[in-house]
Amino acid sequence: MASLGDLKGVLKETLEQRGVLGDIKAKIRAEIFTALDNDTVGKPKISNENMIINEMIREYLEYNKYYNTLSVLTTETGQPAEPAFDREYLHKKFSMKSSKGDLPLFYEIIFGLKPELSSEFKNVMIDDYEEEE
Repeated sequence: MASLGDLKGVLKETLEQRGVLGDIKAKIRAEIFTALDNDTVGKPKISNENMIINEMIREYLEYNKYYNTLSVLTTETGQPAEPAFDREYLHKKFSMKSSKGDLPLFYEIIFGLKPELSSEFKNVMIDDYEEEE
């Protein structure tokens, strides 16, 4: 008969192979933040600057499908569940030309600072896409 340690090991390995162990850990962290977050004390109001930064981080996390990290971010920061700003507002705020693409603003800012990175990024994305097929 298998020991408790053996069963734990098999369970952990199975969850890792299915790709759900990370999801479970992130959900547990988010629930812990929620449980420890004492609403009676109240969180300080999020400044406009932090709200904008958090929205840019949210957009980056959603784009890269880091949904578990996003759930922890919104829980811990008190960021509204729905985005507080749309892309057009942020483009205007940063005096950026509105792009038709769906790249997060972080990428657009970085590519604006270092335009040569844009072509390198696109080549990597094309290579990654071709490998998936």
